[in-house]
Amino acid sequence: MVNSRVSVAIHILSLIATTNDANQLTSDWIAGSVNTNPVVIRRISSQLKKANLIASNPGVAGYQLVKEPKDITLLDIYRAVQAPEELFAIHDNPNPECAVGQRIQSTLNNVYHSVQRAMEDKLTEETLQDVLDQLFH
Repeated sequence: MVNSRVSVAIHILSLIATTNDANQLTSDWIAGSVNTNPVVIRRISSQLKKANLIASNPGVAGYQLVKEPKDITLLDIYRAVQAPEELFAIHDNPNPECAVGQRIQSTLNNVYHSVQRAMEDKLTEETLQDVLDQLFH
């Protein structure tokens, strides 16, 4: 299931892209903007770093974007912080003696796969720069 990790990641990247003083970008400062615990920020920042979207220097406060905002798609961000499970989960063990129960998993699997693909296609079309443009429009 989708949770707020993607939104928090976009918030973090937006702060990095728009903050002139990289030393200001501590986990505590970012957490204050996001209104969450600094541990959450460090965890998500670590995922963004592992995905090569941000960089940091050991022992020095701050982060930098590895790419220009126009080159970071929302799908890049989604894949960096979202577990690879499907967007929707299908319940286990429907009754095989029921006409609906026999077919519900395969039917929903096809529908959900199509929805997931459409969402990912849309996320590919949008970039961090698009978000920044909307933030400051």
